[in-house]
Amino acid sequence: MDYVSALLPPVVMAVFFIGLIRVMVKTQGGANKAKEDAAVDAALARAEGTRQASASPEA
Repeated sequence: MDYVSALLPPVVMAVFFIGLIRVMVKTQGGANKAKEDAAVDAALARAEGTRQASASPEA
């Protein structure tokens, strides 16, 4: 019975990990893809603008 208690935690973690990967793959794309991409692009543009503004010398 020791082998069952030794194997149970890794098996449970593997099942949850597989489930997590399946959910991630299923939710990629779809109706919200353009909105999510636009939000990421806006965040990157804000970060780039902030970085450039802090790098430029103040006159």
